[in-house]
Formats: sequence, C-alpha cells, structure tokens
Amino acid sequence: MVLLGLDISTSCTGWCVLDCNDPSAPKVNLGYISLQKLPTSYSKARCVADALQEIKNHHSVTKICIEENLQSFRTGLSSAKTLAALARFNGIVSYLSEQVFEIAPEFLNVNSARRSVGITLVRKKDGGRPTKEQVFDWVSKEMSDTDNQYQWPVKTLKSGPRKGKTILEPGCYDMADAFVIARAGSNIEQ
Repeated sequence: MVLLGLDISTSCTGWCVLDCNDPSAPKVNLGYISLQKLPTSYSKARCVADALQEIKNHHSVTKICIEENLQSFRTGLSSAKTLAALARFNGIVSYLSEQVFEIAPEFLNVNSARRSVGITLVRKKDGGRPTKEQVFDWVSKEMSDTDNQYQWPVKTLKSGPRKGKTILEPGCYDMADAFVIARAGSNIEQ
C-alpha cells in the first residue's frame, strides 16, 4: 500500500506519501504546498491540483487519507467565516484528489488519528507547549527512529529582531500533520 495523507488548509497544504510495501521499513516522502500568496480559492486549487499531479507522477498511490475539516468553533481561532472557507477548500481539494488519483479519499478526525498512532498531548493548562510543536516533535522522533533521515526545510530570517536566525519553514507543521494522518490511515504499527 502507498498512502497519501493530506492536511488541507487555505494557507498551506501538507502532504505525506507513506510507502508501506515493506512493513519493516516504510518509506516516507513529505512536502507542503504554500498557498499564502495566491489570491483566490481557484488559484489555490489549481496550485494544489498541479502538486497532486506531480505526486502522482512519482508515486503509485493506492489510498488517500485526508484530515477531516473542523466541525466546531475553537475559542479565539475559528470564526464561522473561517470554518466555511476551510470546509469549502477541503471539499475542493478532496474532489481534486479523487480526480487525479481516481481513488475516493477517506476522512480522519485529527484527534482520533493522533490517539491511534500513540500521540499523547499535554494540555496548555498543564504546562504543555502548543499542539503543533508537540505533534512535530513526535513526528521528528518517529522519523529518526526509522531509516528515514529526514531534513526538515528551514529558512533564515532576513529582518527583525531575530535576523540571521535559522528556523523551521512554517509548512513543516502541516507536513507533520499529514504524516500523522498517513500513519493513522495505514494501520501500520511501528
């Protein structure tokens, strides 16, 4: 099985191709599609469609898993307008995925996916760091525990008080989420 996991948003869509044909050493390919600078949902959709076609050209995907879109408001984060835009874009990309790969995608709840792969989050009120950082750390450890010596994309800041500092590309967190969705969909215990 070669599984494509997608973490879809209107600013950045993370993807993970998990090749499970050798269960003792699955191969992982990660990436993200930056959409921040594109002005409309249609231009973003075209960009994602092109990226999906490129993934298809390099991988024989047999299963697609997509992070289910948010179902409820999160205090301070999601307005009705934001939820509607995310749901609409999730639907567009889900449709494009089916069109490109000719495979109906499966949708996974992010919290269920995290639990199924063994991620235990420490809540902020209990001293935990932001969820995205905890998930990223878990994925980084999983990647280092295999033969996948993955180098996360980084960038060097060009201005501001942290000028010259090298940090992770923001898309790394979307890539990590896509990895979790792919792992949860693969039913592989590592």
